[in-house]
Amino acid sequence: MKRITDIQKYSIHDGNGIRTTVFFKGCPLSCEWCHNPETQNYDPDLQYDREKCTGCGTCVRACPHDAIELKDGKVETDKTKCTLCGRCTEVCLNGLREVVGQEYSVNELMKILKKDEMFYEESGGGVTLSGGEVMTMDMDYITELVKKLHHEGISVIIDTCGQAPYENFEKIMPYVDVFLYDIKIMDNEKHKKYIGADNTMIYDNLKRLAKDGAKIYIRIPTIKEVNGNEEDMRQAIDFLKDNDIHPLRVNLLPYHNTGSSKYPKLSREYKGENLHAPSKEEMQSFVNMFTEAGYQDVQIGG
Repeated sequence: MKRITDIQKYSIHDGNGIRTTVFFKGCPLSCEWCHNPETQNYDPDLQYDREKCTGCGTCVRACPHDAIELKDGKVETDKTKCTLCGRCTEVCLNGLREVVGQEYSVNELMKILKKDEMFYEESGGGVTLSGGEVMTMDMDYITELVKKLHHEGISVIIDTCGQAPYENFEKIMPYVDVFLYDIKIMDNEKHKKYIGADNTMIYDNLKRLAKDGAKIYIRIPTIKEVNGNEEDMRQAIDFLKDNDIHPLRVNLLPYHNTGSSKYPKLSREYKGENLHAPSKEEMQSFVNMFTEAGYQDVQIGG
């Protein structure tokens, strides 16, 4: 798979400098607070904004498969009939319907990424491959892409949850400047509850990446009700120290719910309504825990 949901230009939160971030579609995890739910499914999705729909019926008339009907002044789509042909997205008068997950050849994507080469050079930026989970994509495609970027002198960063075969990391490691690596929850049962998967592969891969000399930034989404407490932070610190992992940077990312508005567009329920960010004082105390443990570059956000 190599479907892409978005190519975000002028990104400043996905690594150093000004970057272009490519969001690949498909992820083996299902975090309750996921900010990009449109990237979870490996197949294309139809998303549409019911709240803004005026009920004009244009999409109903245009659908060749009779998958759309008007109910109480709003359109409803029968996904068992929808083939994601995209006809409804072409005629929607307000641009409220979109098929998410487009395919690009490596050459097509390179043409887009190279347009901002001047900004990369001036800011020390480059390209970040994110998702979803880029490391579960078609690795022949990803390897060709990172090789071409590396050949052009464009910095490559991989944003990963770590839930992928380690051989995938080995294929691209020579061409990657930094891995942005998520640590979410150390306790395995708790990880299964909130993330929907066992965490053994994730932390085994992190240990192997560190041993193999990869440059790593650790990123910890920090949620008061999940891992935003001293016990969980201490477990993360102990894991890093016990396994001789020395990240160049640690980013503590306070929870936010800005992705929650995407869920109704995908006919999905957002499970993070009762989650909160720790207070500023609590976040600073977590920073202090890491710095006292010997980690020098520890940031809130980023």
